[in-house]
Amino acid sequence: MNISFRRAEWADLPAIVALLADDVLGQQREDSSSPTNPCYVDAFKAILADANQLQAVAILNNEVIGTLQLTFIPGLARKGAWRGQIEAVRIAAAHRGTGAGQQMFEWAIGECKARGCNLVQLTTDKTRPDAHRFYERLGFVGSHIGYKLALS
Repeated sequence: MNISFRRAEWADLPAIVALLADDVLGQQREDSSSPTNPCYVDAFKAILADANQLQAVAILNNEVIGTLQLTFIPGLARKGAWRGQIEAVRIAAAHRGTGAGQQMFEWAIGECKARGCNLVQLTTDKTRPDAHRFYERLGFVGSHIGYKLALS
């Protein structure tokens, strides 16, 4: 597959939101109605304005088939190491199991290396065993326990 990867643009926003909504968890917490909910517009503005954020899309035949968000985190721990945080990973249902996700992760890890990150990390919902196996195949290790506190 000739997939290309790039920073997301405004025209990609409806497709990104649709990808986020296209799974069991996303159906409960996302809003893929048209026109695009203003909350996504505001969030995308903030992502575009922050040099340490990268909303990426995977493109195949001029169609958005995947997305993820990279956050580059400076820190004092690990001798001032930068971390790449990968979140909100989605591949269109029709392209799951084709290698598109692996290609997207290889690209994202390359972006983290290019930014000088010493570590790439991600979180994943406990109810996504297929995603856990995928991340482990890529070399990620479930080394920590994550906690979240919903504020709204």
